[in-house]
Amino acid sequence: MAEEIETVEVPEKFKKLVEEIEKMSVLDLAELVKVLEKKFGVSAAPQMMAAAAAPAAAGAAAEEKSSFNVVLTSAGDKKIEVIKVVRDLTQKGLKEAKDLVDAIATAPQTIKEDAKKEEAEEMKKKFVEAGATVELK
Repeated sequence: MAEEIETVEVPEKFKKLVEEIEKMSVLDLAELVKVLEKKFGVSAAPQMMAAAAAPAAAGAAAEEKSSFNVVLTSAGDKKIEVIKVVRDLTQKGLKEAKDLVDAIATAPQTIKEDAKKEEAEEMKKKFVEAGATVELK
């Protein structure tokens, strides 16, 4: 079955922007979408209608998250122990690990992104044993 190509009328105010986007590669477009999602706190995923959202939300709650970001929120009293764990888990040098732990005072620091559940739990366990506070997001 042959697909018909739909022509879209681009408003004048968007023509220049659309032309720039047409010149971009697929990888650049994917990166642009991610940047826009983070910048504006939105998702490019299609939204479901409100009536269908309630049952879907119940199903989503039943699904378990498979990847996590390991975020260090506090070094606790044993800062040296936490630095050792950061070095061990991230393969960073002593100065980089210390700087990362010091930066926790101003804002939580992401130690690892997209870690599998088992890996994230293991990392959290090591940090908690060292006296740190960790969140899995």
